[in-house]
Amino acid sequence: MVKTKRFVTVKRFEGEPKPSDLKLVEEELPPLKEGEFLCKALWMSVDPYMRAYAPRFPLGMTMMGSQVAEIIDSKNPEFKVGQHVVGHFGWQTISISDGNATTLTGHDKPYIIPDFEGLPISLALGVLGMPGNTAYFGLLELCQPKAGETVVVTGAAGAVGSLVGQIARIRGCRVIGFAGSDEKCRWLKEDLKFDSAFNYKKVTVAQALEEAAPDGVDCYFDNVGGETSSEIIRRMNTFGRIAVCGSISSYNATNIPTATALQMPFVSKQLKMEGFLVSRWVGRWNEGILHNLKWIKEGKLKYRETITEGFERMPDAFISMLSGKNIGKAVVKV
Repeated sequence: MVKTKRFVTVKRFEGEPKPSDLKLVEEELPPLKEGEFLCKALWMSVDPYMRAYAPRFPLGMTMMGSQVAEIIDSKNPEFKVGQHVVGHFGWQTISISDGNATTLTGHDKPYIIPDFEGLPISLALGVLGMPGNTAYFGLLELCQPKAGETVVVTGAAGAVGSLVGQIARIRGCRVIGFAGSDEKCRWLKEDLKFDSAFNYKKVTVAQALEEAAPDGVDCYFDNVGGETSSEIIRRMNTFGRIAVCGSISSYNATNIPTATALQMPFVSKQLKMEGFLVSRWVGRWNEGILHNLKWIKEGKLKYRETITEGFERMPDAFISMLSGKNIGKAVVKV
């Protein structure tokens, strides 16, 4: 019999998640049935959405999350031994799948990783996976940035935000990023070539935009929500576009936070604001991956990974990511 290790939820997250909210268990897996395959986790992802969605599921479930895994046995002709897949198998070392959707949206079917042309397969959890497609489709489809426009992105040094800013630059836009440390801001400006980057812990949004965007903001990619977003939206130009990807500033909040009312700027500036899930573009998934791969190969798109070693440290990596200690994509090497 094959044994697997998995983290299960034993207590609801209250504020910041704690290691004691999760329990590591070991158990035997049943034999494969026809149509199933067995895979071994190689890389695991920790993402902000896990904090937002986990409370919706019952205690005792395997903690949600995606992984890059190698198929080690198969009774499914579409998934062959030795292939690498991305699947929402949760925080589990060995998984059985029938190739169908698992948890979040009904669109999260496992898929074979396309040829990355020599790049690390861990990127299937980052720039060449869900975060990369979130940046690609969320910015280009919803904000539709035009050359010469000013784009602001919050959470700019994270897995999604760092790519949003670079894609906006590729489209000929001026890019302003907000991040939570001087080190992150240096990376954004020096390596990723953001036009401006501000440590929101040291400078107010009003001060930053007065300096970097005196003529206003045309597009805003929102990863954080809260009062920061209200301040940015109040400084947007007529017909400005806002893509709402997340609200990480409130994921650990024990009370629903409040922010300044925005009806007046929305009406007077005729703004457009739209939230999204990247699964909207599941039918175009490889389009985003291949575009981002092309830009990497051309030297136009850079990436960075914050790697934690060891499956047992999944909770540490998760908590660290939620507190903003990662730069780029946070992954765990199993």
